[in-house]
Amino acid sequence: MKKVIFTPLLITLLFASLGCSGQLTTREKSAAIGTVSGAAVGAIIGSTVGSPGAGAGIGSAVGLAAGAFIGDRMLKKEKKETQQQQELEQNQADLERQQQELEQMKQKQEW
Repeated sequence: MKKVIFTPLLITLLFASLGCSGQLTTREKSAAIGTVSGAAVGAIIGSTVGSPGAGAGIGSAVGLAAGAFIGDRMLKKEKKETQQQQELEQNQADLERQQQELEQMKQKQEW
């Protein structure tokens, strides 16, 4: 029974990892971590009741959902922080430009 459940799961994880052509997003990393962690915890819990395969399957599904949810939240936070940093840099550039203009105006008045 263990071989029947774990072999397809292992093959799926192998193909999923090979199929990723680019760098994983935070959401994808969290989903993968959640899936593997959920499967491990589910297998441990399932083995105490005599069904580690079912526990691993249920645990991986729950872990996937939880990991994807957490990863999505983290990704949104990262995007928001990036946007805020860009706005901060733009404001700093505007401030420096305005200071230069002010200095130029002061110099013109001195002439």
